[in-house]
Amino acid sequence: MNFERQVQTLICSDPVRWPLLALVRDLGVPDAWVGAGFVRNAVWDHLHGRAMTAPQGDVDVLWFDPARRDPAEDLRLEARLQAQAPEVLWSVKNQARMHLRHGQAPYASTGDAMRYWAEVATAVAVRRTADDQCEVLAPLGLDDLFGMLLRATPGKEEVMAERVRGKDWLAQWPMLRIAE
Repeated sequence: MNFERQVQTLICSDPVRWPLLALVRDLGVPDAWVGAGFVRNAVWDHLHGRAMTAPQGDVDVLWFDPARRDPAEDLRLEARLQAQAPEVLWSVKNQARMHLRHGQAPYASTGDAMRYWAEVATAVAVRRTADDQCEVLAPLGLDDLFGMLLRATPGKEEVMAERVRGKDWLAQWPMLRIAE
């Protein structure tokens, strides 16, 4: 089974993650995905032979619409999700404005924005389609995620090192390796 199919199988079979993806789909915003630890942690749990833990920290909802870059729109969407699933800490960000935060050229899509995340293994997202399929977005590929390899994207080495320490990933998932 290829890596994309494995992600789809894991996410579709998770009784916590799969319903949350329906809530995000039903927001009706363009190019919407749920990414980062939502997917990464589920895969690492699976590769470590343990049951998937519920999403830890915030659930990152990514979307892209250059015409709706006001941060208040993200807050409105977060509140809507929070009302439907109050047990989840939602974080909604329109990627059409995130380039400003990082001093980069404007992004062309959610996938384009993900290319600038700190770790290759984290740059993966999923969404639930109208016909209840699971789509995977991995602009940097899935090899590092399934290889349990922590590799920084160019220029993000210090950011990644801090995230590895701060999130205690090596203690939680001891089979992870840091790329040289």
